[in-house]
Amino acid sequence: MSTEVKVPTLGESVTEATIGQWFKKAGDTVQADETIAELETDKVTVEVPAPASGVLSEILVKEGETVEVGALIAMIGAAGEGAAPKAAEPAKTADTPKADAKAPVTPGPASGATEGYGNASPAPSGSDTSLPSASSAGMNGGQMPAAPSAQKLMNERGLQAADVEGSGKRGQVLKGDVLDAIAKGVSSPAASATAAPAQARAPSTGDDASGEERVKMTRLRQTIAKRLKDAQNTAAMLTTFNEVDMTAVMQLRNRYKDVFEKKHGVKLGFMGFFTKAVTHALKEIPAVNAEIDGTDIIYKNYCHVGMAVGTDKGLVVPVIRNADERSIAGVEKELGRMAKLARDGQLAMSDMQGGTFTITNGGVYGSLMSTPILNAPQSGILGMHKIQERPMVVAGKIEIRPMMYLALSYDHRIVDGKEAVTFLVRVKESLEDPERLVLDL
Repeated sequence: MSTEVKVPTLGESVTEATIGQWFKKAGDTVQADETIAELETDKVTVEVPAPASGVLSEILVKEGETVEVGALIAMIGAAGEGAAPKAAEPAKTADTPKADAKAPVTPGPASGATEGYGNASPAPSGSDTSLPSASSAGMNGGQMPAAPSAQKLMNERGLQAADVEGSGKRGQVLKGDVLDAIAKGVSSPAASATAAPAQARAPSTGDDASGEERVKMTRLRQTIAKRLKDAQNTAAMLTTFNEVDMTAVMQLRNRYKDVFEKKHGVKLGFMGFFTKAVTHALKEIPAVNAEIDGTDIIYKNYCHVGMAVGTDKGLVVPVIRNADERSIAGVEKELGRMAKLARDGQLAMSDMQGGTFTITNGGVYGSLMSTPILNAPQSGILGMHKIQERPMVVAGKIEIRPMMYLALSYDHRIVDGKEAVTFLVRVKESLEDPERLVLDL
């Protein structure tokens, strides 16, 4: 008896994924709950476990293809069956048309805000996941209607099926065809009337081409790129700077790091201090903890702080919920847990949603100063940087002090310059006099 392997539910707002990698090939023996494939979504990477023990008899979807939630991607047969002699009916993928274009389709759940980069931000809400009707799906004589995912993308870009050369059966337009057309500068007539089309990449010379490698962007990287650009295009983004003397925090850390780790089971880093300093400042300057929704401003009476974490697949932003209610030890524990999940590719959707403010630490890579991009729809992001000894004037004397530049990027539509500067000064004051954090000053 064969067991079906289907795409699992991927979380709120996620309706499709890409087969990133197969860890087994047809004919291999698999054990129940053993990871056999990896799915890439717009937000995270998801492992697909084997639902039963046996032999992976058929792989129905190749690496790089897009599949919908619930789609059949493989079959597992009883031990000893081996691989099937011929492929079965192909799985329904996001780039495969439905059997009946007139059949009603239930839209996917409304999308929530995705947290993408701390300079990383993720996908807008209210995406329409319903299928287009046959009349709008690009039917042209005997040509197949455009695939649902391709039609959705064409609708977003104002393109018609005639604008895109289809590579599917009977000339069907697939999502990859639309992406290729966009990359080549194809645009809708309305768009071309107001803006110049994107410039196509000039071909490389023969010598250079031999030294180049073309690799398709992962869905996560595509989402990061889109969200960063959307943030720049939407927000009135501005960055203000300050510097903080880290002497007091470093002395406090050195004095108590051993007993802290012994008691709490986690190392005492700088992020605990910065997070507490940020939450104190957010309470005083609520506009930095708010977001715009149409013509309304939504003030958040809680502090869910996103922490940008670098992984080999891109930058993600897990969220420490209710950071204002946690102790420094609580923040360090949660950050350690989230960072491990991020590095292992085990973050759930819920781990990256709902952030109200983001902290990104370029200092761990040696950055001295930067201007971080907002994690939309948030109105503020704090950039930490490298701690570097510099000569400073202290009480009329020049002393060598460990200094760090801080950068606050903010949405000037709802945060005034005075508020942004005051916020950064409050963070500076808390770090230079950490007793203020204990006394809630």
